[in-house]
Amino acid sequence: MLDLAKEKDGGFADPVDSSPSYTENLIGTLLAIFGNLLVSIAVSIQKYSHVVLAGTKDPRAFYRTKTWWCGLLLTLLGEGTIFAAYAFAPISLIAPLNAVSVIASSILGFIFLREKWKAKEFLKRYILSFLGCALTVAGTYLFVTFGPNSHEKLNAENIIKHLIGWPFLLYLLLEIITFCLLLYFYKQRNANYLLIILMLVSLLGSMTVVTVKAVSGMLMLSMLGSMQLGYPIFYVLLVSMVATVTFQARFLSQASCLYDSSLIACLNYVLSTTFAVVSGAIFYLEFNHEDVLHICMYLLGCAVCCLGVFLITKNRRKAKAFEPYVTMDMVQGVPTIHDKGWAVQPDYNGSFSYGALVNNDSATPATLPVTQEHVTVVPTSQKVTELKRD
Repeated sequence: MLDLAKEKDGGFADPVDSSPSYTENLIGTLLAIFGNLLVSIAVSIQKYSHVVLAGTKDPRAFYRTKTWWCGLLLTLLGEGTIFAAYAFAPISLIAPLNAVSVIASSILGFIFLREKWKAKEFLKRYILSFLGCALTVAGTYLFVTFGPNSHEKLNAENIIKHLIGWPFLLYLLLEIITFCLLLYFYKQRNANYLLIILMLVSLLGSMTVVTVKAVSGMLMLSMLGSMQLGYPIFYVLLVSMVATVTFQARFLSQASCLYDSSLIACLNYVLSTTFAVVSGAIFYLEFNHEDVLHICMYLLGCAVCCLGVFLITKNRRKAKAFEPYVTMDMVQGVPTIHDKGWAVQPDYNGSFSYGALVNNDSATPATLPVTQEHVTVVPTSQKVTELKRD
């Protein structure tokens, strides 16, 4: 099937380079860091666009603003940079670097979006967030320094050899069984637990990083003169990459509708990094030429990084739950209670307390004299209909 020439310049002589290239690791690491920074800036710009539209009550749709399109272009540029990074460095180095995006988002949220806390919350929130950033940076340094340095030239022959190898076939079988079981409980048993949803995302993500590295590596070899685009395996991997990314986005969207974004970011980082590292170690044999000390230090760096991400996401400001209040809108003498319009001095001292009055739910209300001839009885069903109409 594969009538491939075994020339040295084609990269088919040795699966793994005899002399490790730290330069390729450095290029891949820098590209991944730069890409994650661009993605964080893009997300902050798009969020700023939504905030401005909501604050000024601009009737335009978000996709009609220049800032939103600027954020989208930066997102595409950042993701393209991360995609190129997989062609230079192992998966075990690129996948954990998503922590850079968490750090950048935390800093940009404070500076660019002006997310502030009260002075009494400084010790509780800022110090732990700064500690989380420091731990994440330290963990990043450890796993980049002691990470694997195995560089394989990803041509069609080598990729097919990995695909039909028994370690990956066994791993793929276990992953398919696990995915089907989780999908059964999620769809049929209505088990909408965050862990189940993010496990589905991470299992798909482990296949995504494998296909992304293979596709980017084959594209890199093609640009260097060893054409790989004529082999069917390239298009099989390309379709698999697009499909897994699409389903990941779908599951993440469902998770974001049910759970807090900070909790999703923390747990998704831990699970996605774990499965990505395992899939890279099995498919590309990235740790085969590493000693025990380097592996232990790499795992320590990943653990420290996960702890840092947990501290950063744990201390993000949570949105206040909606508390009903009375507005100036009236429908046939009935005051409306909703979250729109101009409120009459709403406060958050307690439930259903309005204006500057102090909430005192335990007090017994005074009974006022009522003149019967002025009372108009309105059916309950009519009141409910009027409130729903409003």
